[in-house]
Amino acid sequence: MRHMNLKLVVALLAAALAVSLAVLVPAVAGSGRTIMEFNTMVGDSGPYVGSANPIRGLNAGGLPWVIADGHGVLQANGHLELNVHGLVLAAGPANLVGTNPIPNFKAIVSCLSIDSGAASTVNVSTDLFPATTTGDAHINTTVSLPTPCIAPIVFVTSPSGAWFAATGY
Repeated sequence: MRHMNLKLVVALLAAALAVSLAVLVPAVAGSGRTIMEFNTMVGDSGPYVGSANPIRGLNAGGLPWVIADGHGVLQANGHLELNVHGLVLAAGPANLVGTNPIPNFKAIVSCLSIDSGAASTVNVSTDLFPATTTGDAHINTTVSLPTPCIAPIVFVTSPSGAWFAATGY
């Protein structure tokens, strides 16, 4: 009888452990999955300069920008690593063309999501991160993504949120 009770206890513990792992493993595994890896970004230009044609509620900078290289990774747990090289003004005052006059950038991740059953746009931003006058910058951080995060776009912005570059080509 005692042997049977011990078997029952072991079986119940094994079942509890299996249920715990079944819940825990997808949560841990899913949190680090790559949802977006990008190797190109495009500067604001043409009809996207300024506030005439915002993307996902975000206005572009007031002058056109170009970017030599932008790449990064966004994971399902909100981890964002972003590298920007040569993000500089394409036009404007002659002494500023080809430079970055903004000492700190911010990144904004924009997702389409669902709020109370209705479609919504959710923009989440990073803290400011330093940028060089040659337009080079790097950030490795985590943002709080909505669930679901559909069709994400990563923007590099001014401290006030006007975008200079976005994922795309």
